[in-house]
Amino acid sequence: MLVDSHCHLDFPELAGDLDAVTALMRENGVTHALCVSVTLQDFPRVRSLAERYRQIYASVGVHPDYPDVPEVTPDEIVELARHPKVVAIGETGLDYYRIKGDLEWQRKRFRDHIQAARGCGKPLIIHTREAAVDTLRIMREERAHEAGGVMHCFTESWEVAQAAMELGFYISFSGIVTFKNARALKEVAQRVPLDRMLIETDSPYLAPVPYRGKVNQPGWVKYIAEEIARLRGVSVADVGNATTRNFFELFRVQKTGPQHETH
Repeated sequence: MLVDSHCHLDFPELAGDLDAVTALMRENGVTHALCVSVTLQDFPRVRSLAERYRQIYASVGVHPDYPDVPEVTPDEIVELARHPKVVAIGETGLDYYRIKGDLEWQRKRFRDHIQAARGCGKPLIIHTREAAVDTLRIMREERAHEAGGVMHCFTESWEVAQAAMELGFYISFSGIVTFKNARALKEVAQRVPLDRMLIETDSPYLAPVPYRGKVNQPGWVKYIAEEIARLRGVSVADVGNATTRNFFELFRVQKTGPQHETH
């Protein structure tokens, strides 16, 4: 059993053929996927997918790479998070790689999301890129540990992983861990305890080897599990069972069935 803890099924690369996407999930033993919001303007699409597919869950939030969308208040996020298929807040965080200049608006947006997560009792999905120091500082200042969550698509150092885990966060590995040149990340994947780990595709991006460069999809999360199992010298079942259990516990998802029927 496998779970894709982070994907974007509403993006046009995947949204046009979701029946095929979910069929590949079923074929590869992927029982659930979390479709992650990046703007509130697109959130209705994310929510509708979660309503349509029993095995798809949703998050609500505004990604740090979108400077030109309307800002929202913690109360607005909390209200949208009341939907029973919304299991997380985000993705949120800081990205100093894609956007330069005065990024105080990013930091405020991040703080608002942490406050919303604490307010509604749902975990955070955190994106950080070239901003680890500020990300961890704001997590501490805003008491992100009270909500918990996951550092998604992790590419930082072991020291950053340790600091996040000390705040109660999980570490999620994407297809990047399968890339030949990702030696430092492979070492982190060997060290993060299985009971603090998630796996994800970040579909439609970052397709794992052997599909690198293709449009990614949740069914390929199995290749990430296989690489982590190889790195750690354990079975794929061990990785799959641990990361699936972590997903259910973090996002409070019930194991309902049958998993691959639509409403």
